[in-house]
Amino acid sequence: MRVEGVRSFDYKEMALATNNFNQSAQIGEGGYGKVYKGRLPDGTVVAIKRAQEGSLQGEREFFTEIELLSRLHHRNLVSLIGYCDEEGEQMLVYEYMPNGTLRDHLSAHSKDVLSFSLRLKIALGSAKGLLYLHTEANPPIFHRDVKASNILLDSRYTAKVADFGLSRLAPVPDIEGNVPGYVSTVVKGTPGYLDPEYFLTRNLTDKSDVYSLGVVFLELLTARPPIFHGENIIRQVNMTYQSGGISRVVDKRIESYPSEYAERFLTLALKCCKDSPDERPKMAEVARELEYICSMLPDSDTKGAEYIKSDSSGTMFSSEASSSIIKTPFISGDVSGSDLVSGSIPTIKPR
Repeated sequence: MRVEGVRSFDYKEMALATNNFNQSAQIGEGGYGKVYKGRLPDGTVVAIKRAQEGSLQGEREFFTEIELLSRLHHRNLVSLIGYCDEEGEQMLVYEYMPNGTLRDHLSAHSKDVLSFSLRLKIALGSAKGLLYLHTEANPPIFHRDVKASNILLDSRYTAKVADFGLSRLAPVPDIEGNVPGYVSTVVKGTPGYLDPEYFLTRNLTDKSDVYSLGVVFLELLTARPPIFHGENIIRQVNMTYQSGGISRVVDKRIESYPSEYAERFLTLALKCCKDSPDERPKMAEVARELEYICSMLPDSDTKGAEYIKSDSSGTMFSSEASSSIIKTPFISGDVSGSDLVSGSIPTIKPR
């Protein structure tokens, strides 16, 4: 197999890059196999995903990822450098992401606690990567496996969507020029992130990715996995918020955050996770709302917003910098300037 713009490595090169796949070079593991940190002869540091025999990622997924990533180029999508397909081995070679997966940083074992503003930046980057897939890739692509472990972070914590093995091309126009709204396909994905409508109907749409990303947003807010103590995170968050407000929802490790924008982010996340696809926003609307929230976040001072702070005992208390706190609704399905406080829709920069 030869793919334009993607390097073909032989097995010896991969073994040399990883010191013969030494255990010390291993940086991750999944159903497909193991991931190694490697160094190419020119000094480039890479991540090498090596499929194991009997891998959950089959040959079709392997070639799908190569074919798709060879023509996708966006700052919020992980870059494919090359692949190895010889001696019964299947390996994918990616740009190395020193800060690992988003799931790693949300784990209770993580030493680094992401600030609220950084979590919003990661949410926005993820949305922009998926927006590119849905609207700018030609033809458009449905990711089908959006989850926290498939969002990687570079040295500056820029989010990059990864793992396109399950991705599907969006529908193309039929003879009459009509474009179906979905792709009928066997249900694949990860429990906890799977769009319930897709699960029931097998109709995959762009709103299926929106649903999965909404679950990731709830993870960013709470640091909990999508299924926690046998319960879905959406139900848990809804119940907790209704009974105790935003301070009961947000990850207690976040030192401070403006409550009105935390609530706005929560509203967006829950809207993405609506059971009915028609009630969910488009990815463009998700990105617009996140850009707006990010643009309104205060810098060194509260600028009239209410901040929630955590004391050393872990209990929550609030301090109000101003009694006049603006409450802003989530943008409606038909986005217009009047739906936003600023009166204008923030520009989405695709790249």
